[in-house]
Amino acid sequence: MKKYDIFLFDADNTLYDFDKAEAHAFEISFRNYGFHYTDAIREKYREINRQEWDKLEKGEISKDDLQTSRFKRLFDHIGVECDAKQFNDNYLFELGKGAFLIDGAREICELIVSRGKKIYIVTNGILATQTSRIQHSSIKDYISDFFVSEFVGHQKPHPAYFAYVLSHIGQIAKDKILIIGDSLASDIQGGINAGIDSCWFNAKNADNHTGIAPTYEIHKLNEVAQFI
Repeated sequence: MKKYDIFLFDADNTLYDFDKAEAHAFEISFRNYGFHYTDAIREKYREINRQEWDKLEKGEISKDDLQTSRFKRLFDHIGVECDAKQFNDNYLFELGKGAFLIDGAREICELIVSRGKKIYIVTNGILATQTSRIQHSSIKDYISDFFVSEFVGHQKPHPAYFAYVLSHIGQIAKDKILIIGDSLASDIQGGINAGIDSCWFNAKNADNHTGIAPTYEIHKLNEVAQFI
């Protein structure tokens, strides 16, 4: 099996359990505002949020617009009067505390670093939130650096995003770099665009009907050990 020196990990649902962090932050925010909370409301939010992120990735809205519109649409749907921007700020603050890890994340990070290899995080998340989550997490000392699209100025899978990342991790041959992530559209396509090998973290055993072909596919993070 081919070995790598640099591991570019996606953050959400690759190293960090975003679904758990989102559920926790959403429920706390709703209760902070005295709103009635149900799992059905959160599922509706997730549906709206996915739609808004799709618009962002297509360049139809800005990230600032997304953060307000997702909650405005939700509140309109459930008939609640609330300042969507203020609620979003509270939600992001709570989300920033959610440094829950995917099973095996700490162990694989520890193993990679113990072998003298380096880990970088590559994420499309919101800068303040991702920075907080990474700094609150138990794996922060294993991370050499992290690159958030909001700061970089481009999102995965844009080649300019990866050009920025590669220019900041030193003179490393591309064949020694592996990107690992759960998203075919951003992580795997991003690796293809950047000319580096990719590993699809397919934890849910989903079918791939996209035509985007990863170099490797794994289902548990401990399978990354074969590449170290």
